[in-house]
Amino acid sequence: MDALLLQLQPLFASAFELLGSPITWTELIAFVLALWMVVCNMRVHVLAWPLAILSSLLYFLLFWSGKLYGEASLQLLFVSLSLWGWWQWLRGKGDDGQALRVRRLSTTGLWASLLATLLAWPLLGLFLQHQTDSPVPFWDAFPTVASLLGQWLLARKYQENWGVWVLVNGVSVALFAYKGYWLTVLLYAVFIPMSVAGWRAWAQQLKLSHASGGSRQALA
Repeated sequence: MDALLLQLQPLFASAFELLGSPITWTELIAFVLALWMVVCNMRVHVLAWPLAILSSLLYFLLFWSGKLYGEASLQLLFVSLSLWGWWQWLRGKGDDGQALRVRRLSTTGLWASLLATLLAWPLLGLFLQHQTDSPVPFWDAFPTVASLLGQWLLARKYQENWGVWVLVNGVSVALFAYKGYWLTVLLYAVFIPMSVAGWRAWAQQLKLSHASGGSRQALA
């Protein structure tokens, strides 16, 4: 990995400085792609997934170079999940056998998601603490685990993904500020109100979907 980072050194050249820390071209390009991705997600546009793949690969390089191994590994998982999510949005089916549409989790689904996150967080934190030189293993572990949940909910078009991203983005702001990734801090700070807007946009889609379903039943 170190050899790869060495070959990619031009990407780690400083584009400009922010709050006394250099902002690399890697971080700048990933920032732009990630913003574009969230806008596409809000609009339920499939272009979000290739943008997610590109930005995740760039953030993997950035975080690995900064020894945030949980966040770096998460980006590779994001790439895999984005390929799966891309397929889900193009060909995935809901429980009714119809094409995926915006929907809500059941109460059982909510509790299962919460329990899985609370169990996985300390396990990953302990792994990072004992197997890596991460300076903040448990803070690194939480957004890693919660982001996997958010990505799965997003791929299956559950509205609750936006609530998960609000929490993940809030923790990530503190984590990236600690590492001095100020442009990424700004990105994740902007993600918070964008996630709230995403929740509202998907709520409107859900309302329209229910209204459309009701109309079809009335015609039948």
